[in-house]
Amino acid sequence: PETTRPLADADGYTLTEPLTTRTPLPAFPTSSVDGWAVRGPAPWRVVGRVLAGARPPALDEDGTTVEIATGAMVPEGTTAIVRIEESTRTGDGRVTGNPRPSPEWRLPGEEAEAGEQLLPAGTPVDPAVIGLAASCGHDTLRVRRPPRAALLVFGDELLTVGPPGAGRVRDALGPAVPAWLRRYGCTVRPSDVIGPVADTLPAHVAALTEALAGADLVCTTGGTMHGPVDHLHPALHALGADYVVNTVAVRPGFPMLLARLVGPDGRPRFVAGLPGNPQSAIVAMVSLVAPLLAGLRGRAMPVLPQATLAERIPGRGDYTHLALVRLDRAANTAHPVRHVGSAMLRGLSVADGFAVIRPGTVGEPGTRVPVVPLPLLPGERT
Repeated sequence: PETTRPLADADGYTLTEPLTTRTPLPAFPTSSVDGWAVRGPAPWRVVGRVLAGARPPALDEDGTTVEIATGAMVPEGTTAIVRIEESTRTGDGRVTGNPRPSPEWRLPGEEAEAGEQLLPAGTPVDPAVIGLAASCGHDTLRVRRPPRAALLVFGDELLTVGPPGAGRVRDALGPAVPAWLRRYGCTVRPSDVIGPVADTLPAHVAALTEALAGADLVCTTGGTMHGPVDHLHPALHALGADYVVNTVAVRPGFPMLLARLVGPDGRPRFVAGLPGNPQSAIVAMVSLVAPLLAGLRGRAMPVLPQATLAERIPGRGDYTHLALVRLDRAANTAHPVRHVGSAMLRGLSVADGFAVIRPGTVGEPGTRVPVVPLPLLPGERT
């Protein structure tokens, strides 16, 4: 939903209407230097001083000047501004100097005309946008709030503390997925992370119902197949969900899903089923969750960057292969990383994204391929 936010509280939101100027920018002629606003030829008699923030009287007579500060309003009648360092004073206190050929002030509308569209709807709000909006005279912005997300962790075999052993594995996705979701612009509270949820259909239905009551998107981990304790599909059926996507021809991570439900308020909610294997879950994040969240936030999906493969990457037959790579940004090359099994996270921890190897192809050295980037916080990419 759209909302109105004060400028100081709009960072990270998304514009839902174009940003336009309320006045010309600048709104009045302003001096770009410290110096003298003069009228007519030199020498000039000093008749006053103009500081930023004041509205000066007009210069009505040739041969007069006022001292002027950078950013101050240029008096009406000014014919030139002489820089302070390029001026001298005569014995009787008058000012002389040679104005530069180019005017030393900014004209109204030099940056933008009144009512001009500066940024379109869908623009992410960042500190630069906030500053621009303030300079245009805005106090608030119409924006789309970040989606709220929840996470349900499925699997009786999962441990949430301590080392794995005795047939039980440590849950790696419960702590990690909320951080990925935040990097995609979601709000995730500690109370929105639930699990492990018991491996029963009633427990799955109850957990989904509770999470969907407050979240725009519920991610789940595990249970996306049709095994004896995989209850996600039956739970979605019981809740009347419609599949948007049910499995994707990609390796790793093909048993991912995205489903849609309509809440009591008539607004859609979404369930993203992430596979239980950790790397497969992140493939589902970049394949399904990232585009969904771009839509919910009112933003366009960026065009995928491309890089040249530095080493051979095998194909996966009729499936797209998303292969973890480290990028050399200086050379714009992609280097496959090691330890990239579906259940492994070691390779992911040193990777920048996934190289896209198309179905029926092999990634040969020297080939340019798209790269699906992993989400980064502002300022992280070098």
